[in-house]
Amino acid sequence: MSVLTAAEIMTLIPNRYPILFMDRVDELNPGESITCTKNVTINEEFFQGHFPGNPVMPGVLIIESLAQAASILILKSEQFQGKTAYLGAIKQAKFRKVVRPGDVLSLYVEMVKQRSNMGTVKCTASVDEKVACSADLTFIVAAADDKI
Repeated sequence: MSVLTAAEIMTLIPNRYPILFMDRVDELNPGESITCTKNVTINEEFFQGHFPGNPVMPGVLIIESLAQAASILILKSEQFQGKTAYLGAIKQAKFRKVVRPGDVLSLYVEMVKQRSNMGTVKCTASVDEKVACSADLTFIVAAADDKI
């Protein structure tokens, strides 16, 4: 049973097909942590070119999936509702396992620090409980029409 469906996720973050990489939110502890699921299918547009005959999910899109999960965590807090979370920095990104069609990407994000409209999160993307990617992300929250 999911906490948020794909339709509910789209009410929080501005991402849409083909750049929405979130199928559901499994657990949510506002201000603390979130666990989400991305089902990786052969129908993803990026598999056409990455790589023909050897489909691999691009690492940058795994990071994007983690950033979207982090955005949901951030925007579910009362002070940031109705705003947009922007990715400010990626630190300590490590890729340990390829992600292929048919994999279920489990995304875990933990809030590390938050001040005013900025903060950092620690993220892990796993397949079958094996870490595929980990990274620390910095975010900035602003109104959608603000210049940051």
